[in-house]
Amino acid sequence: MLDSIVLMPALATLSTVDAVLPLRVRYRQEMNCQIVHDSIHRRNGWTLTYMCTLGGTIAGFASVAIAGPWQDKPTMFEFYVLPEHRARAFDLFEAFLSASGARFMEIQSSDVLLTVMLHTYARDIWSEKIVFHDAIGTALPPHGAVVHHVTSDQETRSAIAHRQGGTECLLQLDGETVATGGLMFHYNVPYTDIYMEVAEPFRRRGFGSYFVQELKRLAYELESVPCARCNPSNIPSRKTLQKAGFVPYAHILNGAIRAE
Repeated sequence: MLDSIVLMPALATLSTVDAVLPLRVRYRQEMNCQIVHDSIHRRNGWTLTYMCTLGGTIAGFASVAIAGPWQDKPTMFEFYVLPEHRARAFDLFEAFLSASGARFMEIQSSDVLLTVMLHTYARDIWSEKIVFHDAIGTALPPHGAVVHHVTSDQETRSAIAHRQGGTECLLQLDGETVATGGLMFHYNVPYTDIYMEVAEPFRRRGFGSYFVQELKRLAYELESVPCARCNPSNIPSRKTLQKAGFVPYAHILNGAIRAE
């Protein structure tokens, strides 16, 4: 049986986002977490998508980012192989690299298979972001601050429905803005990303972690699951997120694909 599988040629051919959508649904289900780069598939002209086959049988897909931050540096960011074909994962990945000409990789380390490919085929690997998910409920005090919603409910609901844009909030103390932040919805359902910045005079006083806590609460009220990211070297941000109940679970890793 294994001999017959090995004999089937591995190929990767240029396809469309619509054609691989059933495979991407499977991929999302298996990941079962926020997929940081999920939205770029919906941005016209931002990606190239390849169908991976074994002897003409669909085995998976792979995607390359070619626009935005990846302009002039084609970067592969997704690779999925159906479970029954994973014994040929390396062959399929090499077929994809040959067909796509991708020069870089940017992956989410919670994707186990793609992380294996990164460490097998890339060099100069470094972490761009730490990815956090919510794990602990908190009851941090407001220290007199109040959260104000800037974005209307209608605009917020539209952003959720279209998986684009977000909602903005302010944290204010005695009429003065302590912090700005909000939720972004351009991720796979039901995930949302928290962003936040505290004004310099109000830092290291507990306002940041309280604001993150309240943004988490808002996310759940909107039937969304909050996540967050920060630079690995940003220790204050890491501590703020963890104080508000976030737990690290992945890295966004970058690398250059090794030349043959």
